[in-house]
Amino acid sequence: MPKIVVFGATGYTGRLTAEVLLSLGMSPLLAARNPTALRTLADELGGADTAVADVSDPASVRALLDRGDVLITTVGPFLRYGGPALAAALDAGAHYFDSTGEGPFIRTVFEHDEQARQAGVGLLSGFGFDYVPGNLAGALALRDAPDAVRVDIGYFIDTPGTSGGTRASVAGMLFERGFALRGGDVVPVRTGERIHTFDVEGHARTGASIPGSEHFALRRSYPNLREADVYLGLPAAVVARGFQLTSLITDATARVAPVEQLAEKALHSLVKGSTGGPSTSARSRNRTWAVAEARDNAGRVLSSITLAGGDPYDFTAATLAWGAQTALDGGLRGTGALGPIDAFGLDAVSAAAFDAGFAVTASGR
Repeated sequence: MPKIVVFGATGYTGRLTAEVLLSLGMSPLLAARNPTALRTLADELGGADTAVADVSDPASVRALLDRGDVLITTVGPFLRYGGPALAAALDAGAHYFDSTGEGPFIRTVFEHDEQARQAGVGLLSGFGFDYVPGNLAGALALRDAPDAVRVDIGYFIDTPGTSGGTRASVAGMLFERGFALRGGDVVPVRTGERIHTFDVEGHARTGASIPGSEHFALRRSYPNLREADVYLGLPAAVVARGFQLTSLITDATARVAPVEQLAEKALHSLVKGSTGGPSTSARSRNRTWAVAEARDNAGRVLSSITLAGGDPYDFTAATLAWGAQTALDGGLRGTGALGPIDAFGLDAVSAAAFDAGFAVTASGR
């Protein structure tokens, strides 16, 4: 019988996701590299099936899966460790979900679109706070403005606490090229190339441009779309400018291979993954927003949507669990590398996001 596999279950996001699945009455297989940590986790969760798998042994990851299964992988940084899980899902004929926030890895997943179609599976990358709310906000704004050709999407977090895995992912992206939708095509651009200020419930908030899944996914659902940018909110415009300057430096550094290798080695020694994350109490205080502005050729805003919610990790766990359960039940609308909207439909994603604590708090034209 097909099953859900949570790979990286002993990590911060993996455990949260496993907890949600169990609360829904599902029986996921929990997988990770450390057998002792797995046994402890299973005991703490009241019992669950476990399996040991390690990305350093791709065959062990492949052994987790049978045709028709659904794989949730939270093993990051994905640019370093994500490949074996993706390859295993494609080889097994299993649907694939990941929690990455790393745009370059999302691009890699979308590059496997045809292979996924041939395997008859869906690949859903960045299926959490990065980047489901932005896809949803963008889709809602574009639905209300069918003549729009451009969308700007911003992510904002108050009192952000981050897990070790998130910090390691950010470090891994520093020396990777970004991308954006330009002229209807996804093209390479420098991360932080643009900054943009959004109205977030009456407050001006500024972000710097980053790569995301929206560049690939929204174009499929809204073929009139010619340009898209995704922005990560920062405390103030001066910080955004600082991020932009940092991206210029790292972009130049990345062009000199020996310097890049030394810098990456130093970062990886300083920033470790799987080191825990915010407490339940800290997560309860977090607030998050996703804002989308749909524009015409002249740059006029035709429609805007603001979604507001709670903690990004809680949202990610709930969304991964919902997506995996829906896929297991045959609810995917297609195969290939998919965004949330073309995978499940706007109404279904809206309902799932609202169940996970997000709501439309502002809209306009």
